[in-house]
Amino acid sequence: MTTESTSPIRPYGDTTGDGMVQLSFTLPMPHSKVADGSAVQLANKMGMDPALVVHSKPMGPDFTFFVVYGRVNHLVDPSQVTVVERDYPLLTPKEVNAAVKRSLRRRLTVVGACIGTDAHTVGIDAILNIKGFAGEKGLEYYRELKVVNLGAQVSVPELVERARSEKADAVLVSQVVTQRDAHLLNTREMSAAFRESYPSDKRPLLIVGGPRFDEKMAGELGVDRVFGRGTTPGEVASFIAHRLAAGRAA
Repeated sequence: MTTESTSPIRPYGDTTGDGMVQLSFTLPMPHSKVADGSAVQLANKMGMDPALVVHSKPMGPDFTFFVVYGRVNHLVDPSQVTVVERDYPLLTPKEVNAAVKRSLRRRLTVVGACIGTDAHTVGIDAILNIKGFAGEKGLEYYRELKVVNLGAQVSVPELVERARSEKADAVLVSQVVTQRDAHLLNTREMSAAFRESYPSDKRPLLIVGGPRFDEKMAGELGVDRVFGRGTTPGEVASFIAHRLAAGRAA
């Protein structure tokens, strides 16, 4: 994890350092002038002053969606921000295949799924399917990787059982549904199940990803890596090759 050292800054809207920001949210009340006023009141309490409702739209009869534009006085200090930087080389598919073949002398098996009630396979498919994401081919494209995509709404016991039967080297889990921190609860359940089912030196690499994961939470969640939004297949393949084909060196 690294931090970036620079001087404090303000948000930018119309002119540099004017502190203008845009905020969107929903209130549980019908669309009306009172609702607009309530949105401004909330924005004021959050430190936006002045605040202006630039868009409001009914979301059914009892909810209203707002976009509010206004000024904040807060400063941002990037030197206090900690992030997870990529600590492994970004490899081409050819280099990943060569690393796996050289180190394992067999194909590397990856099992992927959306667990719990999550039915959103866009994330896992973007990483696994050959068509890939962001101009990169998915893991199915890699000659030395055997990919087993279990799809959506896979239970944790089913995932563990399939990982064992496939002799998985790595398990990829995508979580998009995050209401009431379901993604965190499901991940903790999954990592605990794998710890109970495998000796520590035999457990497959556990990787989770989704738009609302905090990449710094890998240790807390009991997994080897957390990937956030915008992750490409090449990043995942390179990480797997780095950790497994190199003897799972941390």
